[in-house]
Amino acid sequence: MKRRQFIALSGSTLGVMAVAGMFTPGVATQAGETTAAAWARKRKYLPLDVGQVAYIDEGGGPVALFLHGFPLSSYQWRGAIARLSGRRRCLAPDSLGLGFTEVAEGQGVAPADQVQMLAAFLDRLGVESVDLVANDSGGAVAQLFMVKYPTRVRTVLLTNCDVEPDSPPPALEPVIELARKGTFPDEWLVPWYENLELARSPEGLAGLCYSKPGHPSNDALELYLGPLVSSARRKALTNAYTLGLTPNPLAGIEQHLRRLDMPVRIVWGSADTIFSSDSPGYLHDILRNSKGVRDVPGAKLFFPEEYPEIIAEEALMLWQTT
Repeated sequence: MKRRQFIALSGSTLGVMAVAGMFTPGVATQAGETTAAAWARKRKYLPLDVGQVAYIDEGGGPVALFLHGFPLSSYQWRGAIARLSGRRRCLAPDSLGLGFTEVAEGQGVAPADQVQMLAAFLDRLGVESVDLVANDSGGAVAQLFMVKYPTRVRTVLLTNCDVEPDSPPPALEPVIELARKGTFPDEWLVPWYENLELARSPEGLAGLCYSKPGHPSNDALELYLGPLVSSARRKALTNAYTLGLTPNPLAGIEQHLRRLDMPVRIVWGSADTIFSSDSPGYLHDILRNSKGVRDVPGAKLFFPEEYPEIIAEEALMLWQTT
């Protein structure tokens, strides 16, 4: 199936060592890789003032809210959700400006806007509190959400992401400069989308953010990149999302994070070249109820997609602490 056809059909609209104590996890649901076609069939849309939010809703019980990275979508969490939906109702929205969420005219897509969207999203679904699981820019949004809505957060599992002293990270500056010129999607994402092997090359998304050969899959690349380059408006939103990461959206947040007491576990891919290797220790030091840091040797920024079993194991252990 050609990529353009795939995107058209994939939705009705387009728009490891532990530093802290370990204990035996519960049994996670084991499942095979969820295909893009199956994911598209599960996708729902929730109408909000900010737009039509595309999301996945799997499982039952207390709610776990999964926040993906940039330029990815909720599909990043397919493996983890397959393993955890037996224990949690797993909600995974596509962020404003990414994936298949359709953004209302004039709506911002910066991290603060994402927090506003998530609160409205949970309100509309009648969800009072969640276990947060987050990666990359989704981790920045998670921290902002923790501070603004502390009573709505039971636990937090943070993977490689922004922290106040490293947001945006220096490695993102070339992307930000292209976004300022309005050319980031055309110069980076379009070539990757039109040549998936280039996207998986050392110079592509894979080389930057993945460690396992063959990742990301064709399906994943099509789902991630296709919507972002599908129209002039979506390209503009992609640039806007990038520019929303600067100036530092986490400026001044440390003093507020220090006051929080919900359990937080940090799981970090140690081969990440985007975010600082000092960040997991920094988070551990400032979070009052940190449950420690797990290092994932050889793993890069988007390791939650490649090692969903680690996410499931860590989430189950963390949830046992509440």
